[in-house]
Amino acid sequence: MLRCNRFLVRCFAVATLIALANSAAISVAQDKPNDAIVPVPREATWMKRHESFNERVKKGNVDLLLIGDSITHGWEGSGKAVWEKYYAPRNAVNLGIGGDRTQHVLWRLDNGNVEGISPKAAVLMIGTNNSGTNTSDQIAEGVEAIVKKLRTKLPKTKILVLAIFPRGADANDAKRKVNIGANEKIAKLADGEMVHYLDISGKFLNEDGTLSKEVMPDLLHLNEKSYTTWAQATEPKLKELMGEK
Repeated sequence: MLRCNRFLVRCFAVATLIALANSAAISVAQDKPNDAIVPVPREATWMKRHESFNERVKKGNVDLLLIGDSITHGWEGSGKAVWEKYYAPRNAVNLGIGGDRTQHVLWRLDNGNVEGISPKAAVLMIGTNNSGTNTSDQIAEGVEAIVKKLRTKLPKTKILVLAIFPRGADANDAKRKVNIGANEKIAKLADGEMVHYLDISGKFLNEDGTLSKEVMPDLLHLNEKSYTTWAQATEPKLKELMGEK
């Protein structure tokens, strides 16, 4: 019996040490600075596209901005024909760069992408590339930082923040879960005046919440039909924000 009690004591001691270690690890993770809100640039090839944005805005005549990552960048690829129909006539500029995270957009906004312009509206959709390393809260903080920076640098521009688009086959996808959590918090950024929020996720999903490769071939990026879906779903709100009839 004594030997058994000693064994139980040792087990309890080990369990206690493990619990304390896990608690310490969680504390460290929670205390770790949120890199999603720290402006940072990327590599040279990225810089080339960033600088092309700066050259474009220097020419003026910018009434609409679309800001984001590869999904927004794709307006120049699979979405090109749709862009020509919906956005080119509105003097729109594509500020999307593949692979961008919230921190990269923050850096770009501080380094020329919106200098000297005053668009009627800006459409922002960013955060999915953060979902592998950041929490929902951290991503939402990153988007909030971008919105605040846009409001400071473009005080007359109305901002349409889009919910991060769905990704992965279904709602069990880990990154989709992170994005859903982020969207719940991002939605609260809307003030009904200069900042607006729109979630068009349902336009891409089947009734059971699954995402088809016919909509997003790699379960992340859009094809031409889906860019049409995007444009049509946001059109009423965009017309409103741009003061169009």
